[in-house]
Amino acid sequence: MIVRAAAKDDFASLAALFERDHSPCYCRYWHFAGTNKEWEARCALEPEKNREELASALGAGEGYGLIAVDATVVGWMKLVPQPAMHKLLKRSPYKALEAPEVWSIGCFLVDPEHRRRGVATALVRGALELAPALGAKVLEAYPRVFEGMHDGEQWTGPYAMFASLGFEVFRDQPQYPVVRKTLVATP
Repeated sequence: MIVRAAAKDDFASLAALFERDHSPCYCRYWHFAGTNKEWEARCALEPEKNREELASALGAGEGYGLIAVDATVVGWMKLVPQPAMHKLLKRSPYKALEAPEVWSIGCFLVDPEHRRRGVATALVRGALELAPALGAKVLEAYPRVFEGMHDGEQWTGPYAMFASLGFEVFRDQPQYPVVRKTLVATP
């Protein structure tokens, strides 16, 4: 399996991953300006808009993310400058976090046939290597911690994975912790 930055030419394979998982979001939730009800309606009735936005973002070089490739794309991880995640920064658990030197691990999608095989961990390791070259000084993630969550509900990544990779709790909220890892010492 190879982990690398997603490029414009990867769109068809990346879209196929979302389609195999029956995931209509195409990783656009954190960028959607409407309400949660409007988001749900869009995913149910107009998922092609999300698909088109992902294609456009990748084409413009703004669709930062990493892919895991094993003959085809089997994993995706959003990796963006934190201020680009407008919706995140408006949600209660994440208000007052905005920091331009921080890059966010926004979400994951791992092919159901490849889950629990280290794909998400490989993607985070890839981010730890790639992010400094993009200008990141700190990586931040937003695992949700609820009992009984199934794999598909852990789209922001499991807390235990981040802890095992050296991320530390930055904001301790029982179900919505914020974890960070410093990549380069900040002055």
